[in-house]
Amino acid sequence: MIEAVGREVLFLHTDDKTPRNGEGTFLRLKNGAVLFVYTKFSGSDWYDDASADIAAVVSFDEGESWSEPRIIVKHDETAKNVMCPSLIRMNNGDVGLLFLKKIKDCENAVPWFTRSSDEGETFSAPFRCIPDFDNYYVIENDHAIVLKNGRILLPANFHSAEIDGKIIDIDHGLKVVFCSDNDGKSWYELSERQDIPFSHKSETGLQETCIYEFNDGRLWALSRTDMAFQYECFSEDSGKTWTSPEPNTFFSSPDSPLLMKRACGLTLSVFNPIPNYTTRNTERTWGRTPLICAVSDNDGESFDRIYYIEDDLNNCYCYPAIFDGGDYALISYYHSDNTGIALKSLKIKKILKSELT
Repeated sequence: MIEAVGREVLFLHTDDKTPRNGEGTFLRLKNGAVLFVYTKFSGSDWYDDASADIAAVVSFDEGESWSEPRIIVKHDETAKNVMCPSLIRMNNGDVGLLFLKKIKDCENAVPWFTRSSDEGETFSAPFRCIPDFDNYYVIENDHAIVLKNGRILLPANFHSAEIDGKIIDIDHGLKVVFCSDNDGKSWYELSERQDIPFSHKSETGLQETCIYEFNDGRLWALSRTDMAFQYECFSEDSGKTWTSPEPNTFFSSPDSPLLMKRACGLTLSVFNPIPNYTTRNTERTWGRTPLICAVSDNDGESFDRIYYIEDDLNNCYCYPAIFDGGDYALISYYHSDNTGIALKSLKIKKILKSELT
């Protein structure tokens, strides 16, 4: 029997002025506080191209209570929104923040970067990570990673194509890795773009890729697909070249992302397993239920324990973030909040290490 773990420490419900909260990311501040940054939508629509800014809350008691939200990156008159943040600790000690900016007047979305030298109180003027003004990229929350050698990687997915001279947005994704080798001062596309094998059989291609670094420096990339599993590939040269993507049969998955990180001295993988049983209403849950945490004691070589983070099959949960508190983990994620809309409210659970071992 799979046990449920964790307890709620924050639930950011929606209201008439905030139709959607989600896509969070955590960082430990130098004063010991926990910074949590997320996408806060405004107006009347919750769709991905609706108005949104990036907000922050802080906990001074290891996630037990949180400050009131404040906006730290606001979308300007050129943008539909800013969303999907990732916090990282820069090599010079600054707080780094990567996010997606969607331009208002064309089908264009690219990652932007800003940094803070005062622990998140203020941020520098954001700048584009790449010069592409015509295409559409997707990045996901809490996916940026600083490697042991100091290189910063931002996995992304390319979602544009040119047809008859016109750039159009398409669902099929190609795996892309953006990189900075100078502590965020400049960025470039590191490796060749990858498609899913037998590409013509997949509508999604490779989407919402996450990267995990093994203790020996190898990299593991896992991508959302519509082929019943997360597809994996590996790199032995800090992300420059990758093996061909193949299905990982342990990580069964609907069209929903997986996130893998270290926490509590363990490797945690948070994802939705395949939900499409004949007795389940997937229309209401988008197939994104339950939400589980798979635990590895050996750096991701095997996952021997599985726990429920959420097991109410009438709701759906997705786009997790993971924080390592030492003797506890914080997991944030979208919660449909009994609405039938997966991308609705935001919930954080605190899970003690003793619950996972």
